Parts: sequence; structure tokens; C-alpha cells
Amino acid sequence: MSHTVEILSVGTELLLGSIVNSDAQALSRELSALGLNVLYHSVVGDNPGRLKSAVELARSRADVIVTTGGLGPTCDDLTKQTLAECFGKELVYHPECAEGIRRFFRRMGKEMTENNLQQAYLPEGCHILDNAWGTAPGCAFEADGAYVVMLPGPPRECLPMFRERAVPWLARLSEGVIRSRTLRVFGMGESAVESLLRDRMNGLSNPTLAPYAKEGEVELRITAKADTPQEADALIVPVEEEVRALLGDLIYGADVSGLPQVVLEGARDRGLTLGTAESCTGGLIAKNLTDVPGAASVFKGGVVSYHCEVKAGVLGVSQALLDEKGAVCAQVAEQMAQGARRTLGCDLAVAVTGVAGPDPDERGNPVGLVYAALAAPDGCWVKKLNLASPGARRDRIRTLAANHALDMARRWLAGLEPGGRDAQRSWTD
Repeated sequence: MSHTVEILSVGTELLLGSIVNSDAQALSRELSALGLNVLYHSVVGDNPGRLKSAVELARSRADVIVTTGGLGPTCDDLTKQTLAECFGKELVYHPECAEGIRRFFRRMGKEMTENNLQQAYLPEGCHILDNAWGTAPGCAFEADGAYVVMLPGPPRECLPMFRERAVPWLARLSEGVIRSRTLRVFGMGESAVESLLRDRMNGLSNPTLAPYAKEGEVELRITAKADTPQEADALIVPVEEEVRALLGDLIYGADVSGLPQVVLEGARDRGLTLGTAESCTGGLIAKNLTDVPGAASVFKGGVVSYHCEVKAGVLGVSQALLDEKGAVCAQVAEQMAQGARRTLGCDLAVAVTGVAGPDPDERGNPVGLVYAALAAPDGCWVKKLNLASPGARRDRIRTLAANHALDMARRWLAGLEPGGRDAQRSWTD
């Protein structure tokens, strides 16, 4: 029997858009890896009547219900009570859970209020999912042909609890495994990628191939289902080889978090250091790099040279050049990159200057005109970009500019021409 899953996320803050429902995304991937078919995502507020209706609907169309949220100590945490009522179960006090909650507060050096002990009440006969990451234990039970798993809402608790506590309980339901391989593509838009691969995608059933647009790039996900991980991986290999043959060096990595990770790993492997000089991106490149754990072993620092005085005074950009051509030109981008490499004492430096909008700059340069540069031991390259598009937002232009700069570094580190055919080799190497 193939089991079907509904993920039911509980919390009014999700409906109001106050927080992003990252739990559902993460759990879908984990459940799919177990070979369980996620068919529905639902979100319901902290209202017992509406939650009960949502549970009844989930029971009618899935045999595995995974809930997130509503297990805490406050009066609006009603998931356990409502699920217990729906499945005709009493809530039972578990002294061992209460002691675990007390230990958590002692370890944190905080005083525990008595309302926290309501988290120790769980449906009778359930399998307790111990919470080593917070106070609220989860639980799992089987009733009336349904399998129910309840998890806390905070992502830092939800995902590790699922992996460490719920997966062993759910493993008996797994029929085969689902494996996926994600190829990251930069330099070609989603529609162009889809057009190139459309016939191949339509001709596949297992594995499948699907594009997903990310901010400024494209993901291609190859997904296979088989009896074992090895068999699923074997199904993926020929499809990946075919896609790589079509897209070539536009594919910058597989199962990686993004360009920053690839650039940092590439520089680390070669024993090189990296720096940044940013104008219109306002430090975004440096931020993206330092989001990656371990970046300090490669990234030396960055200069946010938003004003021309900083470009000249800190990075050494020619004041005469700035007076003549302004901040947005190829030569300024080049001198920014070279200045960052010199000032920061790094092996590689990327730089960006341009017009992020919403209006043209004082010299009439249009929104979306950006110059990205890479300074390396063997020269400097500059790439002119037109990142404007209908309805282009300032944040999108900044994201694209940052990605183009990182992609230039990625290509150089891989022994490719930085920026491809669009980059101009510096005349002042």
C-alpha cells in the first residue's frame, strides 16, 4: 500500500504572513525521501473549530497526518487537545516529560512557570517524541487506520525532531525510497532552460526532471523512486549526464546551497583568499559569503564603497575618472576590484557598481545597468550587465548583480573564462 500524507501547519501567525512556513517545505523533502507521498499542505489558525474541520478533511484524503505547531504552553496551543478529541483519545499526564521540561529550564538557567507542564499531557497510548531542542515533546500514534505525528512549530525543533524521533516510527510505512539530485544553473533563465529540456522532461516518468525558478537562477531537480537508494541513484545518473551535456558550464554545482558555497570551496581548495568591493549591492555579496559556515578561512573582508569619496579614498579609484565618467562604468568597476585586492590583501576580489533603482542615476544611466569585475593574480575582467526587466525590483537587480560577480569568481576558479563571452579582459593587467 502506498501511503499518502497531509502536512497540517497550525498557527495564526502563518496565515497572517508574520512567519514563513518553512516547516512544510522541509518536511515534504524528508517525507518524500522516506517514500511517502505528500499530497496536501494545509494551514489553519489557532482556532479549535477550524482546526477540527481541517483534521477531518485531512483524514478523508490522507492516511498519514503530520502536524506542526500548537504544542506549547499558552492558551492558544490547542493541537494536542483537538487531535485527541478527533481520534477519541484522552490526554494523559506523563511525569517523565514533565521532568524533561524542568531539566530544560534548569539547563537554561531560567525559572519555569507552571503552565509549561501542560506540555507533559499527551494522547493516551501515544509514542512520545522526546524534544532535546526545546520544551514541547511531540508524539505519534495510530488510530482508525490513520497515522498521526505531532511536532512543535519552531524550525530549530521541528526538523531535528522529525529526523531523530519521527523517522524511526514512520520507517515501517516506507515502501521504497525517493532520491533527488538538484543541479544549480546560472546564466540562463527558467523559460530558456525549460524550452531546451521540454521534450526530455515530457518523456520522463521515473526519474522525473523539473525546473524551479530561484531568485536569479534556476534549479533542475531529478527525482527517482526505487526499492533502494542505490537503484534510485542509478536511475538519476544518465539523466544528469544528458542535462550536463546540454547546459555545460552553466551548471555550477549539484546539491549545493548556492554560488557562495561553490566560490568559497573553490578558493579554499586552491588555497586562495577572497575580498569584495560593492557599491549598488551595499554589502550583499559579503553577506551572502559570510552566511556560509567556515567562510572566514577564505573571505578576508569587503568594502561597501557607496559614495565616490570611499571609492577614491579607500579603494584608490581615480578621482579624475569618477569626475569624468561617474561611478557607473567599466573602468570604475575594474579599479574597485583591483583596489579591494590591494587594500584587503586577498588573492581574488570581485566588485560591483551600477544603478539598482528605482530611478536612473544623476548621469542618466538607466536602472539595471551594472558592471561587475573580477581581479585575479593573472588579470582583471569586467562584465557589463543590463539587469532591467519589466517590473524589475531593486532587490532583484541587487541579487542578480551579486550573483554575476560571484559567478565570475566561480568560473575563474574552475579554469573557465570569467563571465564567458560577455566579459572584457582588462587593458591594464
